[in-house]
Amino acid sequence: MLYIGVDLGTSAVKLLLMDGQGEIKKIVSKEYPLFFPHPGWSEQDPEDWFHQSMEGIRELTADCEKEQVAGISFGGQMHGLVALDDGDRVIRPAILWNDGRTGEETDYLNEVIGKDRLSGYTANIAFAGFTAPKILWLKKHEPENFAKICKIMLPKDFLAYRLSGVFCTDVSDASGMLLMDVKNRCWSEEMLEICGIRKEQLPKLYESYEAVGTLKADIAKELGLPPEVKVIAGAGDNAAAAVGTGTVGDGMCNISLGTSGTIFISSKNFGVDEHNALHSFAHADGRYHLMGCMLSAASCNKWWNEEILKTSDFGAEQAGISRLGENQVFYLPYLMGERSPHNDPDARAMFIGMSMDTTREEMTQAVLEGVAFALRDSLEVARSLGIQIERTKICGGGAKSPLWKKMIANIMNLKVDVIESEEGPALGGAMLAAVGCGEYPNVETIAAKLVKVVDTVEPEKELVAKYEEKYQRFKKIYPAVKGLF
Repeated sequence: MLYIGVDLGTSAVKLLLMDGQGEIKKIVSKEYPLFFPHPGWSEQDPEDWFHQSMEGIRELTADCEKEQVAGISFGGQMHGLVALDDGDRVIRPAILWNDGRTGEETDYLNEVIGKDRLSGYTANIAFAGFTAPKILWLKKHEPENFAKICKIMLPKDFLAYRLSGVFCTDVSDASGMLLMDVKNRCWSEEMLEICGIRKEQLPKLYESYEAVGTLKADIAKELGLPPEVKVIAGAGDNAAAAVGTGTVGDGMCNISLGTSGTIFISSKNFGVDEHNALHSFAHADGRYHLMGCMLSAASCNKWWNEEILKTSDFGAEQAGISRLGENQVFYLPYLMGERSPHNDPDARAMFIGMSMDTTREEMTQAVLEGVAFALRDSLEVARSLGIQIERTKICGGGAKSPLWKKMIANIMNLKVDVIESEEGPALGGAMLAAVGCGEYPNVETIAAKLVKVVDTVEPEKELVAKYEEKYQRFKKIYPAVKGLF
């Protein structure tokens, strides 16, 4: 049988067709616009997601035996607020994960409601990107739109709803709304009251590998697919990527160097760190995970190359970098504020340490190292909980750089396992579809069979020591300049 994985990203939807043995048959990508109506705002039209996904599915399945397609599932950008009225019309553009407008609402939740109460209700505190602060913002600034809300959903769940007619979400994605009791995998009555919404406005919760329904007859006809194709709940992009990299079960780690950057640690047990610096979420394998998320990772390198250096040849810019662990230039990678562990939407990027003999290569090196240092900040929080990680998988566009992988291995002192397929959330979505259709009994079984490590980047003792000294300096910079932001 064949399975479709849909990765609903921020710049494009990526669709992947996989057979039951894990062989990737075809990959299609369709872009759509991103809107910045005000400084710090970030929005998209959910209809763009749907139309490009439909177009993508048609192209993806054009040459296959369509009756072999058994299931479709998703990995999706998290936290976005999609609101529909009683006629299932989109009320306003979706407010995205990297939107920074909710500073006042985030402060209200953390300071007035209180971090301890929030953590008790949801296992997390408020971050500007989360969905609950967006709901409060809408309630205050667009009361006429707030009053129209019949359904609240996350980006990928809008696709699932349009395809199946089922109003659903999964526990991993819902964990990032600040509306779910993560430990007990149910909606938090207290948070619904705080946000002024009703339970019927929220979707039914499913595990990521559960079938929610089948394709609507008109959708199946339009796509030329069998109407019995199952729609599987899917997962938030990071949990889906973790499935795609085999980061399931207990004590596994994955680092993602995408537009945003994450360090993802799977666990069989529920846990929360003392300061809620890491997100404590439900995982797509039916268990839990801790996650540190930085808002600008590979996007820092993209910005530096394309906007500042005016080049698209990222490899050429890295070619002259050789003196690792010796750079005197540091870079704070906070182009859009920061989430883990600082929770500061006002933080901004900066270079520090330049001199008259600073080179272009050193500036580029500082950008790559700054992202790795910032991810290490989250790793240190996990280590403070007694979690011992010795190795990690790696995925995302930044993971294609051998230099960046070497930096990650030595800055974090971890063995970095490179896997055969780095298709991340799209592959994870297809794997969840295979589990939901009964091809595999559970997520751990399919991950063990399909995910293959093809290379390992080992940390080097001497380089680890050099980077340790650099990291100790890096981590003093943000506290020193925080007041300037």
